[in-house]
Amino acid sequence: MAITTKKTLRNSVVYSVYVRNHTAEGTFQALRSDLGRIRDLGVDIIWLLPIHPIGLESRKGTLGSPYAIRNYREINPELGTMEDFKELVSAIHDYGMKCIIDVVYNHTSPDSWLVTHHPEFFYRTPEGALGNRIGDWGDIVDLDYSQKGLWEVQVDTLKMWAGLVDGFRCDVASLLPLDFWLHAREAVAEVNLQCLWLAESVEPDFILHLRSRGMTGLSDAEILQAFDVCYDYDIYPYFAGYLSGGNTLSQYVDRINSQEYTYSDNYVKLRFLENHDRARAAALLPNEAAWLHWTAFMYFQKGVPLIYGGQERASVICPDLFGKEPVDWQSGEDLSWLFQALYALKQKEIMSLGMCRFTAIDEEGAVIGRYAMGQQQLIGVFSLQGRAAEVEVGLGDGIYQNLIDHREVTVTDGRLYIHNQPIIIEL
Repeated sequence: MAITTKKTLRNSVVYSVYVRNHTAEGTFQALRSDLGRIRDLGVDIIWLLPIHPIGLESRKGTLGSPYAIRNYREINPELGTMEDFKELVSAIHDYGMKCIIDVVYNHTSPDSWLVTHHPEFFYRTPEGALGNRIGDWGDIVDLDYSQKGLWEVQVDTLKMWAGLVDGFRCDVASLLPLDFWLHAREAVAEVNLQCLWLAESVEPDFILHLRSRGMTGLSDAEILQAFDVCYDYDIYPYFAGYLSGGNTLSQYVDRINSQEYTYSDNYVKLRFLENHDRARAAALLPNEAAWLHWTAFMYFQKGVPLIYGGQERASVICPDLFGKEPVDWQSGEDLSWLFQALYALKQKEIMSLGMCRFTAIDEEGAVIGRYAMGQQQLIGVFSLQGRAAEVEVGLGDGIYQNLIDHREVTVTDGRLYIHNQPIIIEL
């Protein structure tokens, strides 16, 4: 773990914005008008998907993927100007939030500035051509980090942006050498000592696949030496497996519990139900009640919750990564109230400093979570199938207050009845 990472980062919430499709206009200026609403959800950090010009060569879709970048030091003119971007960042700061941008350093577009000016920085196929080592990423070419000249160019770019923004979300960070990230973090600290580093770490099978091909595949334990936060993909296969029937709820919960002793004491995980690479949670889950319970369960887990723009409307459609498909803010029910309520709970000290453990009740599709810090306890009860259940909670009989909606709940014979609403109780 990055030794300077503070546990209080676990009290933060990240909101992911795909600028092209967040508004009908798809611009920095249009996004500014939505910042107040986003902040009111309970958001500390806005993460902007890549803001740089998109390559033309081998472009996918009508507008291309923002992850096929042509120039790391410029702004995509479709989103606005550099001045527009600076004004957006300033407005984000005015609302008391931080701004982090996507860093896509594994690859560039085939017609990038780096390809033109530094072709020696790129991976070559056995035939000597530019290429990529992940076959379905056909609109990009891989960089070669055995070229130390590349390191300084990339770090200089990071230092440039670190003077404007508060941190970086680093795309497929597990594919780059750990020494590069350690070097980059140290160099960027000269410009921005408080820079936030969020890594998109990858799933276990992908790590093994990379290593089997002689490629870099950093584990979360490795990548957390340089980053403050990493993705939850180490246990994501068990989340997906539970939803598909491939594994039990207990097996998934066991993986969550294992993080408490696998990583350093100050580990921070990005907790999510959906992101721009995955299906919407509302499309995966069986009903609205299940969505409510899973959302509360996500916030209750130790780490930083991620909201992907549109999730607060329980949207079922992921915006097109390669074209124009704005979020439909009128579809679905506005469930902002739940994010607001959960954010207030996320600010509790016990959720950043306490010890956390979960217990699964497979037959009910329910999970009980417990935080403990001294004599203080926080207990969460979640019905992940979204159906009524009565579960043993280990509490004395009596009336308690659900901190989510402030209604009274009753424990009788040590058992608690749950239905549509998740329950969080403080002792």
